Amino acid sequence: MEFKVEDFHCQELKEGKYVKPCFASYRLNNEERNWEIVKASDSVAILIFNEESNAFVCVRQFRPAVYMQDRATNGVTVELCAGILDKDLSIEETASEEILEECGFRVEPSKLEKITSFYTSVGFAGSKQYLYFAKVDESMRVSSGGGVVGEEMIEVIEIPLSRAKEFIFDESIPKTPGLLFAFSWFLAKEQT
Repeated sequence: MEFKVEDFHCQELKEGKYVKPCFASYRLNNEERNWEIVKASDSVAILIFNEESNAFVCVRQFRPAVYMQDRATNGVTVELCAGILDKDLSIEETASEEILEECGFRVEPSKLEKITSFYTSVGFAGSKQYLYFAKVDESMRVSSGGGVVGEEMIEVIEIPLSRAKEFIFDESIPKTPGLLFAFSWFLAKEQT
């Protein structure tokens, strides 16, 4: 899938739908402090392993913030299937919905294994991400995925288990910390 970026520019965000920038003032150990922060929505990410192809199912997508920071990447990152928790659904139901929308596999919420949860950034944003694991096979595929039509442009890719360790340390491929952690968790689990 080609991601062609044109006429990229930024402007001040006054009122965001998913993030809220603000300036925090507080006292810490009796000293006045200030910090710029972003209130972001919590999310869920899913490490998907295709047992038939012996590969991780991931997504590639354009991320404007990455493009702004490093245009050489073209703003395209490799990530886990993920979504924000903005609906009246359980975390597991949201995870199942995201797997279907983004990657095209039907996974029942009860089949998801919770790995852990963590804060995705502690410097400026403090959103929490819940990390799950799902095993899939081709009998569970109901579509090609790709995200919500008209809203998302997602390419579904597979990373063979045999290349996972090499992939983790390949700095030429922009990827998220959640993906790095999830791959490492899986590899450590396989060694035990």
